[in-house]
Amino acid sequence: MDVHFELAGIGSRLAAALLDFLLIWLALLVLALVFDTVVGLGTGKTLRGWLAAVMLLLVFVLIWGYFTLFEALNGGRTPGKQALGIRVVMDTGRPVTPTAAVVRNLVRILDTYFPALPFLPALLTMFLQPSNKRPGDMAAGTIVVRDRPTDWTLGMAPQAGAATQTADEPIETGPPELSEQEFRLLDRFLGRLNELAPDVQVRITADLVRRFEGRIPRRNEDPEAYLVAVFAEEQRKRRSRFAARPQAGAAGRMSVPAERFVEKKRNGWESFRATALRMERSGVGALSAGEIPAFAAQYREVAADLARARTYLVDPRVIDYLERVVSAGHNALYRARGKERTPLPHYILYDFPAAVVASWQYVLLAFLLFTVPAIVGYVMIRERPALAEEIVSPVMVRRAEQAAERTAEGRGYAEAPGEERPIIAAAIITNNIQVSFGVFVGGLTGGLLTAWLLFANGMMLGLGLGLFKNYNALNYLVTFVVGHGVLELTAIFISAGAGFRLAKALIAPGDRTRKDALVLEGRIAARMLGAVVTLLAIAGTIEGLLSTSDASAVWKYGVSALTVIFLFLYLLSGARYLKPA
Repeated sequence: MDVHFELAGIGSRLAAALLDFLLIWLALLVLALVFDTVVGLGTGKTLRGWLAAVMLLLVFVLIWGYFTLFEALNGGRTPGKQALGIRVVMDTGRPVTPTAAVVRNLVRILDTYFPALPFLPALLTMFLQPSNKRPGDMAAGTIVVRDRPTDWTLGMAPQAGAATQTADEPIETGPPELSEQEFRLLDRFLGRLNELAPDVQVRITADLVRRFEGRIPRRNEDPEAYLVAVFAEEQRKRRSRFAARPQAGAAGRMSVPAERFVEKKRNGWESFRATALRMERSGVGALSAGEIPAFAAQYREVAADLARARTYLVDPRVIDYLERVVSAGHNALYRARGKERTPLPHYILYDFPAAVVASWQYVLLAFLLFTVPAIVGYVMIRERPALAEEIVSPVMVRRAEQAAERTAEGRGYAEAPGEERPIIAAAIITNNIQVSFGVFVGGLTGGLLTAWLLFANGMMLGLGLGLFKNYNALNYLVTFVVGHGVLELTAIFISAGAGFRLAKALIAPGDRTRKDALVLEGRIAARMLGAVVTLLAIAGTIEGLLSTSDASAVWKYGVSALTVIFLFLYLLSGARYLKPA
C-alpha cells in the first residue's frame, strides 16, 4: 500500500523551531536560577565547583541534545513539533531512527547556526527542495510530515436501529438526480451557508434553485428549505442498498456509489482513528499484546479502503481524511512493531568502536593530515627559531617564555585550585566535543573544511611543541598533555574520519545515488561520533582533574599508558564485534 504523507510546511517547521528554542531558553533560565539558589545557600567551594561542572554539562546536553534526544526517543517529535502537529520520519515513512536523529541534528551546525544569517541555508534548501528538506534531512534521509491524523472527523454513523437497518432499508429509491459535481457543490454551499454575506447567500441560493427546480419540483416556497430537502433526498438515494450509477465511458458497468461506500465504512474508520490517537498519546502500552495484531489487520483494511476511495472518486476531503488516518496508523503500527531499543552500553562497548574499526582508512587519512603538518611545523621552528616572531601567535610565545620561570618555581603547566578542576573538566569536555562536531560537519563541504582544520591544528601543535623545545620547556608542556592527549587526539582523528565518510558520499558515491550514499555513510559516521563522545568524556575528565593538578609526572605518564591500553581494548572490542559469528 502506497502511504501518502502530507509534508510539513516551512511556516509550521519554523514556528516549531522557534517554540523549541524558546523552551531551551526557558530551561537555561531555570537552570541558572536553580544554581544561583543553591550557591546562595552558602555551600562550600568544592561543592560549588562540582555543582558548576554539573550545570555546565547540563547546559551542553540541553543545547546539543534537546532536538536529538526528543526526536530519537519521542517518535520524531520535539515539544515544538508536537505542538504544531508535525513529526520527523524516515524517507520510507518508518519512524526516525536514533542514528538519523543524531545526523540530522549535528548538521544543524551547518544549516541553522549559520554565522552570518542564522537559518538561511535551511530556509533556502527547504524552498528549493521538493520534499522541503534542509541539509540535515538530506544527510539523514528524513522528512518532516504532518502528524495529526486529521483536523476534522467524519463522526460515527447513527447507531439507533442498526440491527433492523438492513430489513428496513428501501430496496430501491430511484437513481440519484444530481451529478457528482452538483452534489458536492450543494454540499459545500450548505456547509458554508452561515459564513456567507447575506447578499451572496441570496444570489447563490437563487442560482441553485433555478438550476434544480426543472428536474426536482419544489414543495417548499422557502428557497433554502428547498435546497436542504433536495440535498437530504439526494443523500438518501445515494445511500440506498442497491443504488448505483453508470460509470463514465463504460456502458453497462456499475460501481458502488461514493456516498454509500463512505456511509458503510465510516464507523470502522473512526474506530481505527480513535485507536491510533490513543496509541499516539500513550504509546504501545495503550494496547494489550493481543490487540496489536488486530490493529495491524484493521490498518490493512483501512489502507485498502483508501485505495477504493480513490477508485470510487470519493469526496477529496474524505480521501484527505483517510490519508491522514492511514498515516497515523502507519506511524503507530511500526512504532509498535519496532524492535526493542538497543541498550546504551551495547552501543558504547560494541557498535561505536566497530564503526571506527570499519572506517580505519578514513581515520588513518585524518591522522596523516594532522601528523605530517605537525612534524613539518616542529622541524621548521626548530631549524629557524626566528620564525616564531612571524608565524606563532604572541600569546604562545609568552607562554613559552613563562614556562622556564614556572619550571624554576616548581609549578606545573596550568595548575588550578582543587575546587576549580571539576569546572575545568566540564568545560574541556564540552569544548572538545563541539570541535569534533565541527570537524565532522566539515565533511559536507566535500571534506575541504575538515582537511583544513586538521592541517591548521596539526601545524599549530607542531609549532607549539617546537617553540617550547627552543625554550627548553618541552617536558613541562608534555607532562600536562600526556595524560589526556592520546584519547583527545584519537577522538579528533575519528571525528575527522567520520567527516571524510560524508565527503566520499558526496564526491564518489559509486553505484549508489548521492542521496542514498550520504544516508548510508551518515549512519556509520554517527556511530563513530558516539565513540568520539565516549573518548572525549574520559579525556576531558583526566585533563580537568589530573592534568591541571600538581600530581607528579609519574602519575600522569602512568595514566597515559593506561589510556593507550584502554584504547587498544576498546577498538579490539569493536573488531571482534565486526567478525561474523
